Amino acid sequence: MNIKNIEVMRQSTPLKKPFKTALRTVYNAESILVRIQTDDGRTGWGEAPATIVITGDSLDSIHSAIAHTFTPLLVGRNLLAYEQILQTIHHSMVGSSSAKAAIDMAVYDLVSQYCGLPLYQFLGGYKDQLETDFTVSVNSPKEMGEDAVSYVKEGFNVLKIKVGKDDIQQDIERIKEIRSCVGSEIRIRIDANQGWQVKDAVRSIRRMEDMGLDIELVEQPVKAHDIDGLKAVTDAVETPIMADESVFSPAQAFEVLKRRAADMINIKLMKSGGIYKAQLINQIAEEFGVECMVGSMIESRVAVTAAAHLAASKKNITRFDFDSPLMMLNDIVDGGVQYDGRRMTFPKESGLGIRDVAYTQSVGVGS
Repeated sequence: MNIKNIEVMRQSTPLKKPFKTALRTVYNAESILVRIQTDDGRTGWGEAPATIVITGDSLDSIHSAIAHTFTPLLVGRNLLAYEQILQTIHHSMVGSSSAKAAIDMAVYDLVSQYCGLPLYQFLGGYKDQLETDFTVSVNSPKEMGEDAVSYVKEGFNVLKIKVGKDDIQQDIERIKEIRSCVGSEIRIRIDANQGWQVKDAVRSIRRMEDMGLDIELVEQPVKAHDIDGLKAVTDAVETPIMADESVFSPAQAFEVLKRRAADMINIKLMKSGGIYKAQLINQIAEEFGVECMVGSMIESRVAVTAAAHLAASKKNITRFDFDSPLMMLNDIVDGGVQYDGRRMTFPKESGLGIRDVAYTQSVGVGS
């Protein structure tokens, strides 16, 4: 099963409502799609969104990495030696984690197809369905409370609340309003996206604890590079702290865990460069007794399907943040993981189970 050609496409889909965090506001889900075809007639899919403020990757840089760096190295290679292929892409250039992830998931799609297994079974098969949270974008407390209520009515029982955009008191008011609106049975997670200073983070989390707002966890309260600050917050509060932007690589995961700087880790394929390295991060965390969440950027069901397969395959991955396809005005994917409210199920087909994907334009072909 040799790689015959690699095709690069671009897609753009409007969101139902702007997605707002402390780092950015997104109106359209834009990504690079990858289609790898083999000499025995198989097709594997991958995807990489541009998330410049987090990964540093733009649509143009992702396209360039795939078309001009990875494609010449991979065409003609035997996919059954996928360890060699994945090592090749990770050592061929520094950075470009999103482009690497797109190739990585297409490779895993094809190899698990060859084995006749859905990818989650190929990777370990720990569970066969998931439940996702739903994200409340950062807005006024009133609007966020209304959004939270609407998502609960749609069946979501775990809400991820974006904060960190304004002053700390405003963030506390946001969480207070949401808790008042949804009641005590709904789990609330907070994601500050690096938006707080260390002392403000400690003070606000302690205050929310004293107010009885019952926060399940707080994600990335401080700047990604500030591991000392992350540890200071983790040590000072009772609420579990999750590292997100602080952990891209297995080496960074080891450093955060060795220093006990966080209680949990959020793994994203666009940060790790795909499933290959994401598995290593999860294995390291498991050895430290630390659970992981698998999340996503603003991605279609191509990339989210790959991430969900990984998440379902491992015992140590206990939380799931896969709501981005539900935010999109149009669904561009035929096949892949399916949603019934918060519940996610996998196709019976082997691989990712993706049959076809609609896209805006072709931006490069390698053969």
